[in-house]
Amino acid sequence: MTDQELTWQGAAAQWDRQLFDLVARRHWPGADRVLPRLGRAANHGVLWGASAAVIAVVGSPRARRAALRGAASLALASATINSIGKWTVRRPRPLLEGVPAVRQLATQPRTTSFPSGHSASAFAFTAGLALESPGWGAVLAPVAAAVAFSRVYTGVHYPSDVVAGAALGVASGFLVRRLARDAEGARVVPGNERAAAEAPALPDGSGLTVVVNAGSGTAADAGLDVVRARLPKAELVHCEGTELPAALAEAASRSTVLGVCGGDGTIGAAAAAALRAGIPLAVFPGGTLNHFAQDFGLAGAEDTCRALAAGEAVRVGLGRFTPGPGASGGAPGYFVNTFSMGSYPALLKHRLTWAPRIGSLPAGLLAAWRVLREEHPVRLRLAGRTRSVWLLFAGNGTYHGSGPAPRRRDRLDEGLLDLRLAYGGGRPGPRLLAAALAGPLTRSPVHTATRLRSLRITEIPEGTAFAHDGEYAEAPRELVLDSLPDALTVYRPHV
Repeated sequence: MTDQELTWQGAAAQWDRQLFDLVARRHWPGADRVLPRLGRAANHGVLWGASAAVIAVVGSPRARRAALRGAASLALASATINSIGKWTVRRPRPLLEGVPAVRQLATQPRTTSFPSGHSASAFAFTAGLALESPGWGAVLAPVAAAVAFSRVYTGVHYPSDVVAGAALGVASGFLVRRLARDAEGARVVPGNERAAAEAPALPDGSGLTVVVNAGSGTAADAGLDVVRARLPKAELVHCEGTELPAALAEAASRSTVLGVCGGDGTIGAAAAAALRAGIPLAVFPGGTLNHFAQDFGLAGAEDTCRALAAGEAVRVGLGRFTPGPGASGGAPGYFVNTFSMGSYPALLKHRLTWAPRIGSLPAGLLAAWRVLREEHPVRLRLAGRTRSVWLLFAGNGTYHGSGPAPRRRDRLDEGLLDLRLAYGGGRPGPRLLAAALAGPLTRSPVHTATRLRSLRITEIPEGTAFAHDGEYAEAPRELVLDSLPDALTVYRPHV
């Protein structure tokens, strides 16, 4: 380090201490009762989790989406602080000389001072919230600023710690917005899947039964009025919950074409029913995210109606999971998007348990917190080799984008599984963050990605969960994952 750099560093440290002392000496009316309590309320993100829960209850759908982005931004900032920031710059906490005793915390933090985790969390949540819902962001911005200032006021951080934490938090908000826009902006453009010449044309919908999952995210607004107008002889069957599998099987047994309106889990169940019955599938997107429809190139009900009337369809592949010879039997299951084991199924299990009582968004936040604090890696035997993993992700076809659970596919007829592994060891937050930053199909100490046609998973611990297309189940002792190329005929307008 040059003499000039040392001079600048010394000047910055001196300025930092002078500003810290200025805050300590000055009297701030009413602050002694408010700021220490506000800082304690923000411990472990409790204040921001409660804010997200309130917004979820009283806010609009856009506000709920904003709260979710704020929570995701907070999680990213917190993981970065705890895995990188605190251990890169090992700055001691300020000496409390001059800080009135009434302001000081009863228990002083033991971690290093730079950067401020409270400031990063406060500004990450507020930035993520404001970028989607400026009104709610404006409401919470003064609270975030007060929490950040409280860290200097109570003597646990220098001003530069707070500024750095706030900057990291804002950057996390922008990064989450970019990732969310990439995911939401997934192309709705047909791929180059092979045309299915055998698909029957149903110009008036005769022979089509559409099973509508009334419990799916946007099924009520999925364009079913278009179906009734364009395909007047189609039959619509409404059901939800435990009624769905039987309704799909019954509809597939007596129809020329099975239609389905719902989210990805509903579409996965319908694909299995259509495959077993040997009939084509017509998809009417009606879920919250509709990953399959977006990757497949379906914009909505109008596209599907036009394809049905003209008899236009393509062949797509399916992923399959089959209990192995060492398992206690069971029929194979199928997935149109993804299969996973490890942290995501654990998160899904907790969320499904709590959502009926406290709502989807608060349940998701609590589930993520519990997984990051309490879950352990799953020890599995993969293709004959024992590995400890935080997350096993298998996609039906090649996904694009980095990380353990990437975003979109260009086509659905490859006949390959896209396998991503985040290895175990350490804590889940840093591991999953490092895996998320790894490039596609790369190898790193914590992340591996490859493409294959089948994978044998054995020695699965009892009680281990797995998820497929957003649905949760308990895994048998052995599973075989494989891909079925050109397994199913699905209606879509030709390019």
